[in-house]
Amino acid sequence: MTDRIYRSPMALLAGVLLLALTGWLGIDAVVSGTGDTPWLALAAMILLVPLVAAFTLRPAVFANDDRLRIRNPFRVIVVPWGEVETLRSGYSNEVLAKSGTKYQLWSIPVSLRGRKKAARQTARQQSEKAGGRPSRGLGMFGGGMVTDGFGGRTPVPEGPARAEADKIMDELRQLLESRAKAEGSQGEVTVRWAWEIVGPAVAGAVLLGILLLVL
Repeated sequence: MTDRIYRSPMALLAGVLLLALTGWLGIDAVVSGTGDTPWLALAAMILLVPLVAAFTLRPAVFANDDRLRIRNPFRVIVVPWGEVETLRSGYSNEVLAKSGTKYQLWSIPVSLRGRKKAARQTARQQSEKAGGRPSRGLGMFGGGMVTDGFGGRTPVPEGPARAEADKIMDELRQLLESRAKAEGSQGEVTVRWAWEIVGPAVAGAVLLGILLLVL
């Protein structure tokens, strides 16, 4: 059963850059530092690397016909579709289980800028339609015509523009609607702590604290 995987490209890029910067500065301090600097730099790296990875590279949402698996910074939550009450979008995207527990979707952040851009595209489309002018290629959700790459023009489906995160949530809601009552979508919600992240981060914090007290 193939999962649909949803991740934030900007978070991945930020994570790679932050890890590269942390590694560069940390290794330089360990190799070239004097006195207590190498030990403090090493402890700081042990603390920072798992935290940066947890909040940037790790978050992802995996969805298939049976369940939703949410990989957040410090936990992995598996929610069968039959246990999902609703999917909500506000200032963050969340799954509300039938038990009343909320789980945030870290890898699908709400972009207010994206929503404003989509609203402007929709307003421009409506304005052009009201004026009797064809839309000028507003993309898949903008209506009008787009170039097909071979010199031709292809009609684009009518409809309001949507921000990328909102389109993803629409896809998940469609899965919920179609699979909530399926036999394979029943079961219990499970939550597991990501000890592979928590363990190194705690170890780094303890080591850094000890060094700051002793050195």
